[in-house]
Amino acid sequence: MRIAAVQLDIAWEDKGESLARAKRLIEAARVERGDLVVLPEMFSTGFSMEVERIAEGEAKPAERFLAETAVRYGCFTLGGVVNLSRDGRGRNEAVAFGPDGCLIARYCKLHPFSFAGETRFYEPGEQVVTFDWGQAKVAPFVCYDLRFPEAFRRAVRSGATVFAVIANWPAARAHHWRALLIARAIENQAYVVGVNRCGRDPKLDYAGETRIIGPKGETLAEAAGEQAVIATEIDLADLEHYRRKFPALRDMREEFFPQQSR
Repeated sequence: MRIAAVQLDIAWEDKGESLARAKRLIEAARVERGDLVVLPEMFSTGFSMEVERIAEGEAKPAERFLAETAVRYGCFTLGGVVNLSRDGRGRNEAVAFGPDGCLIARYCKLHPFSFAGETRFYEPGEQVVTFDWGQAKVAPFVCYDLRFPEAFRRAVRSGATVFAVIANWPAARAHHWRALLIARAIENQAYVVGVNRCGRDPKLDYAGETRIIGPKGETLAEAAGEQAVIATEIDLADLEHYRRKFPALRDMREEFFPQQSR
């Protein structure tokens, strides 16, 4: 099983150009049948508070791109989009599609980034989501979610073996990005793919540093600061062997888990 992570320099609020860039990167990456191809948070627009301007709308161009890419390569795709909520705010979502082009998961970011005012423009999600990728169970998360380990714990209790964290994580806190990706992998004995954008938007610089981490905290693949696709094979049999050999997850205590809201 292979994960391909697409580190994209997103064109600010320009869906056509961003999707064209993503298409070129994926074409050059030699995506294989059955791969999991992961793109960043809000990959067609950048991290914007102009919800009505960047929302998918009826045409759903970014979702259609993910579905068509999945069909074209016979792979699974995951990326970040914005849709409108009933209260007029946006929903910062990660959506996944299977090789037949059908939607297989829709996850809404649990923790909007209040420090940047995201809570004013985007509603929080309500639950952890997982989907099947072959024999793996993938749990998507979005950017700021990475700072909240309890959500990852809930996912691993639901059987997650792979965490996909899509982000527009600024360069100023890149050292947090690196440390937290490794921590989430080690404490949950899981693979973690952290897919960040690179380049800049009108307010911030982005260092990229997309990476794929193994369950012992080892870096399996990493990108620097430019557009790139990184890919690596993961071994679920090896993961299950490690979990049996060092069964730390068995020692989780139920009384310290918050109840999941519904």
